Amino acid sequence: MRLAILGTRGIPARYGGFETFAEQLAVRLVEQGHDVTVFCETVAEPIEQYKGVSLRYVPAPNLGPFSTLVFDARCLWRARKEFDVVYMLGYGASLVCWLPRLWGNEVWINMDGLEWARRKWGPIARMYFRIAEGIAMWSPSRIVADASAIKASLQSRHREVPPCDVIPYGCEIVDEGAPEEVKGLGLVPGCYYLVVCRFEPENHVKEIIEGFLLSKSSVPLVLVGDHERANAYVKSLKECNDGRILFTGPIYDAARIQALRLFCRGYIHGHSVGGTNPSLLEAMGCGNTIIAHDNAFNREVLGDSGLFFSRPDQISGAIHDIDSGLVDTAKMGNNAVERVKRYYTWEGITDHYCRLLSLVSSGRRSEVVHCAPELSDEASRSSSRSVPGLSLDDA
Repeated sequence: MRLAILGTRGIPARYGGFETFAEQLAVRLVEQGHDVTVFCETVAEPIEQYKGVSLRYVPAPNLGPFSTLVFDARCLWRARKEFDVVYMLGYGASLVCWLPRLWGNEVWINMDGLEWARRKWGPIARMYFRIAEGIAMWSPSRIVADASAIKASLQSRHREVPPCDVIPYGCEIVDEGAPEEVKGLGLVPGCYYLVVCRFEPENHVKEIIEGFLLSKSSVPLVLVGDHERANAYVKSLKECNDGRILFTGPIYDAARIQALRLFCRGYIHGHSVGGTNPSLLEAMGCGNTIIAHDNAFNREVLGDSGLFFSRPDQISGAIHDIDSGLVDTAKMGNNAVERVKRYYTWEGITDHYCRLLSLVSSGRRSEVVHCAPELSDEASRSSSRSVPGLSLDDA
């Protein structure tokens, strides 16, 4: 089938989660015999193909907060006639996702996380994302949720939901890395805790720092992210003058970030408003001992292969138990890797998309694909803690 993937800056991936997802999926679908085109922002030296994937370039306007919407609308217009399926990553452009349907094309939207719940957005932006989510319930042919908890949230808050497939993101399983990459940062393999994220309130970075300091651990806490942004939240994080807190800045070198994950004593994951988070999957693929924020999304992904926190003192307790040898870290890491093998390999994710494409080509459009873990009772109960003051009923 002819598939167009929209909603990214383009591939090869250099930026974020959607770009990595688009590259990993598109290349593998081509290997399975599908005709895949990824729409990209115009670059100085464009290439026509990448590992068999066709690349189509569209100028990205400089219109401030409207830039992404206008860029996505341009991509949808150019993709309106040539493809069997147009797949939009993210629902910010749902207002115009009906365009290719006028030409009889199938349109999918990947709903990603609860974008409107992110506290980095102002009131107008949050209202827009709420409206965009509502429009996404009728503008595409079907939607794709990256976690069972996202599907449950949508179904609980919207009267009608289009056919909704649950297909998460994937990750690689990593069992070797270069310890010199860690030593180059002045760290000792196995003797630091790690956080990799955007420094935003819903990622609970402040609570992680507070919990770490309460633990009295003798090893450093390494925080990878943009700590130079001039906003009040990031400034509050940097007020801590404890020598065990190390801000590295963003790290884009794949070998270094992989080594940091592979050799950490524990990985602390504070994300609370996403579905299946790529950084959590990458930590699992490295066999990390993971301390994760207690919410439906993280419980769904981790199952029993992680520790959970809602308060800083729970982070402190988990770190103390790990440092004291009270946690079977080898077993926990093995459980995480086995869970990746069961649900989250890129090969498995691609197989599920092939199945979805076959449903479309055979006309069985009402059937859905569900390949993520089912939402457990514990995950459902933890959903009320997904974001402070937020539950699946009002998320």
